[in-house]
Amino acid sequence: MEFTAAVINQFVADFILPFSRISALVMTMIGFSAKTIPGRVKLFLSFSITFAILPAIPPVQDIDLMSITTAILLGQQMIIGVMIGFVTVMVVNTFTLAGQIIAMQSGLGFASLVDPASGMNVPAIGQFFLILSSLLFWVMDGHLAYLQFVVASFDTLPIPTEHLSSIKYREIVEWGSWMFATALSLALAPITAMLLINFSFGIMTRAAPQLNIFAIGFPITMMAGLLIMWLTFGNFFTHFELQWQRALDFSCYLIDCKMA
Repeated sequence: MEFTAAVINQFVADFILPFSRISALVMTMIGFSAKTIPGRVKLFLSFSITFAILPAIPPVQDIDLMSITTAILLGQQMIIGVMIGFVTVMVVNTFTLAGQIIAMQSGLGFASLVDPASGMNVPAIGQFFLILSSLLFWVMDGHLAYLQFVVASFDTLPIPTEHLSSIKYREIVEWGSWMFATALSLALAPITAMLLINFSFGIMTRAAPQLNIFAIGFPITMMAGLLIMWLTFGNFFTHFELQWQRALDFSCYLIDCKMA
């Protein structure tokens, strides 16, 4: 069996272009993109997925590896992978943002932890919501769903894609508004309850100026914040299901596929 330069060139092109799209997804998607996961594990996972789906991907036609066109195609595939994986980031960060809003309003924002995924300090409640939403993402087979999306994208957005305008940049930015809307709707009930509590402390301060509002108000506010969060915790799962369904529908819209 002889391996000519054309055969090797074709095999490398058929592998490296899908690999760039899949590796960009792995480096971006929630769960796989955490800093605690070694880079070698991510690289091995990207290689494994690429080899697994390589027979199902149509071969790349008329490609020259040593050309500017190939470099542009590599960047294009990475953009598509990041685009698909970034949707999962917005879904999970929706609930992290909601936890941060609740923590700041209830006085629990002083307790902060280092987020292992981003390396930044976030309030403990935001970190709790982040862990819970990430676990729900895994339980609902979110990683499998987005691996299916990236495989389906090779049919709807083949290599090479006709032009960069086929990638919906503006729609991704506009969909980010759902992150703020959902986070605000989830934190609306605790915020309203904490507003009434703070309002009552204001009335108490005016009626009895001798009371030390800082010594009394902060402990009561934090205890009330934990109690209100516990009473309204059932809304978390409802909002996650709605946001998750929006993410699936939007991901299908991005790659022009249909839900099964």
